[in-house]
Amino acid sequence: MTHYPQVGKSAPNFITVGVYKKKLGKIRLSDYRGKKYVVLIFYPANFTPVSPTELIALSDCIKEFRKLSTQILAISVDSPFSHLRYLLSSRDEGGLEGLNYPLVSDLTQTISNDYKLLTEDGMALPGLFIIDKQGVIQYYNVNNLLCGRSINEILRILKSIQYIKEHPGQACPVEWQSGDQFLYSHPLKSTLYFKEFYSSEKN
Repeated sequence: MTHYPQVGKSAPNFITVGVYKKKLGKIRLSDYRGKKYVVLIFYPANFTPVSPTELIALSDCIKEFRKLSTQILAISVDSPFSHLRYLLSSRDEGGLEGLNYPLVSDLTQTISNDYKLLTEDGMALPGLFIIDKQGVIQYYNVNNLLCGRSINEILRILKSIQYIKEHPGQACPVEWQSGDQFLYSHPLKSTLYFKEFYSSEKN
């Protein structure tokens, strides 16, 4: 029986090689447990057309993720040396020069397989996982290979996850942003939100 990653379950751990600031080093997912949230972003391969637009946009927003005590790890099935080449290539060449987080090598395809993202062509689908400080998956999605992901939406979901963990009994409604009104997770108490929010539609 195939077991897929699930929200509320522990994220599959891994130990592999990553590249950051032109240096190769060991990356272990469990090292972040108890310390940081992790945004695990899979992309098909280096120098593919959509991937650099996403990875650069994430890098440009690194301060926002750091404020949320969150580490970004980007994973593909490329070798560490291919990652290094990617990081040394300028942005106007489709590269990731100046990237502010590690690229993780999944050359054996073990990580992509553990997260059930490996395609028949041996690449990873564009999956994204948000993992909390306890090493538990709180969110994931998988995109079409040709559709870029929204960095603003990743940040919005990350903030909402952190909010509900810090405020038990509360929930975040549709399009919730920091500072917006919350609703109660209890079905009966949630009606207070519905009465306030939707009553104006009757007028």
